[in-house]
Amino acid sequence: MTANPRPAPISDVCAPGDDEPLSLILYVASRAIAARCRPRLAELGITFTQYLVLRVLWERGSATVTELGEVLGLDSGTLSPLLKRLEFAGLVVRRRGQKDGRRVEVTVTPSGDALRTPAQALEVTLRDVTGASDFPYAEVLSVLRRMLVAMGH
Repeated sequence: MTANPRPAPISDVCAPGDDEPLSLILYVASRAIAARCRPRLAELGITFTQYLVLRVLWERGSATVTELGEVLGLDSGTLSPLLKRLEFAGLVVRRRGQKDGRRVEVTVTPSGDALRTPAQALEVTLRDVTGASDFPYAEVLSVLRRMLVAMGH
């Protein structure tokens, strides 16, 4: 049995230009970032999506399940089992609101917080791997944020 050949580079699929498919570039870039992070995150015992949830919680301190879903663009069918696994691993705690039992607050435990520094080191690695010093990294982030706002996210 032969191994799957590597897919053609994106540069072979679509040439840079005004008609370049933004959706394809963003999709491929997102998957490449997740793939690059996966081995290090596996060492920490978390998936890429769990890392993203933890990133939001590290920045906010806590968030409701609804807020996490809105920020990450995940529905409750995806988010609930993911949070359950994080809770089972001792990385987060979920608590129902006292005034409104439908509102579930999620906070990071000390064990989850201990992953912050090694997990966030991934961002530095990504900047190095992507050659962020060769392009205006802050500008790229700014453009992507503006796109998200324009799309109502």
